[in-house]
Amino acid sequence: MEIIFSANGVTVHDVCARLDGRPTPMAVRRMLAILMEKGQLRRHKAGREYVYLPAQSRTRAGIKALRQVLSTFFNDSIGTALATHLEHPGTTISTEELQRLESLVQELSERKDQA
Repeated sequence: MEIIFSANGVTVHDVCARLDGRPTPMAVRRMLAILMEKGQLRRHKAGREYVYLPAQSRTRAGIKALRQVLSTFFNDSIGTALATHLEHPGTTISTEELQRLESLVQELSERKDQA
């Protein structure tokens, strides 16, 4: 999906070129077909080839993927997921990211107090 999000439409040939010719065009076609079946891609014909585009924005797709990860691995708990990530050795977080997280937690706490 990264290749598709970073371009304004891609063909099978484009994907193969970005992956240095691996996997084969047939494998790329199959993967693109699976992503279409899952509603992640749309396509249109341009000459003899299909051009594939994301079916939704990167942000929307990211939220959907994150929800799936939370459901599968963290019992739908963003707190558990975040704690697991931050407690992992080697995890780094910039001062700006930490301040943003603190601000978001504070805002959420204030909203809960008002409810």
